[in-house]
Amino acid sequence: MDDRERKAIGLLGEELALRHLQQHGLKLLIRNYRCKMGELDLVMMDGNTLVIVEVRYRSSKDYGGPAASIDWRKQKRLALATEHLLMKKPELRRHPARFDVIAITAGKAEHEIDWIKRAFWL
Repeated sequence: MDDRERKAIGLLGEELALRHLQQHGLKLLIRNYRCKMGELDLVMMDGNTLVIVEVRYRSSKDYGGPAASIDWRKQKRLALATEHLLMKKPELRRHPARFDVIAITAGKAEHEIDWIKRAFWL
């Protein structure tokens, strides 16, 4: 798989995740927040709670599936990128925050979407 295919699959996963979360009432604040510490796929609001969403898309559940790929190193990068975001946008600091994961597994007819709220704490 080349970089273009990988990016297209990543965009598809993010779009599916965004639609799923919006259907459940979350509001998008920022998409693909990038800094030198890392990237935040989706930054959303769930009521008064700031939600940092990591999206993982896989073609199968082999090797633990999409959520299993978020190891402690990835969690640390997400935490550092979130700290950067809160430094740049101090108005967001007044909200409680959580880290969620949207794990998407490709299916022949339909994608399987697992929403893991409070997937980890840092």
